Amino acid sequence: MSKGKKSGFCIIGLGRFGTALARTLADADAEVMVIDNNEDKLKRIRNYVQDALYIDKLTKDALEDAGIGECETVIVCIGDKVDVNLLTTLNVLSLGVPRVIAKADSLEHGMILEKIGADVIHPEMDTATRLASILLGSTAIDLMRLNGDYVVSEIKITSKFAGKTVQELHLQKYDLKLVAIEKEPDITITDFKNSDTFDNDDAIVVAGRFADADRFERMMLRY
Repeated sequence: MSKGKKSGFCIIGLGRFGTALARTLADADAEVMVIDNNEDKLKRIRNYVQDALYIDKLTKDALEDAGIGECETVIVCIGDKVDVNLLTTLNVLSLGVPRVIAKADSLEHGMILEKIGADVIHPEMDTATRLASILLGSTAIDLMRLNGDYVVSEIKITSKFAGKTVQELHLQKYDLKLVAIEKEPDITITDFKNSDTFDNDDAIVVAGRFADADRFERMMLRY
């Protein structure tokens, strides 16, 4: 990572999610540093990223020595130990990284991460590619980044919501704005009403913060 200015991404933890995210960012020619305590995992990705560092204990001093403070965005992808995830996230935040994103394995875990100042991701939905799209400023139709953390996201309606109305989605609870309803074949409705109902395989286009869109999508998947 270059000294003197904050740039690039650092991914801490090379599990399935962290590895997928690192590869996706690297494939887009982004500047990526990865950190893990498993040499085998580091060897498998070393040829794809700028830096692959072995750190056994993720103390604040060790992270500072690794150059974390020079990164613009750090994603903490540690999933097997909640206490290590939280402490590492806190250490990264204390080093002045402008944007810290942390993986949460439960809603309660995510709430704690948000309280200490991190953005939260929940990887159970194969979020690595979607997160990479946001970090890279993708203009993909299904996930378009706006200013800051705001996105326009296309979300499929699950079968359990077929027959439900726009009002019954309760998007206001998630601070999301409904932009359009998409129906097959190639029909986009922008002059919808709260009483309009959804069919199987409909999709909605919503605008709001990435974390809120992610939270709403996870709610739909639970039904």
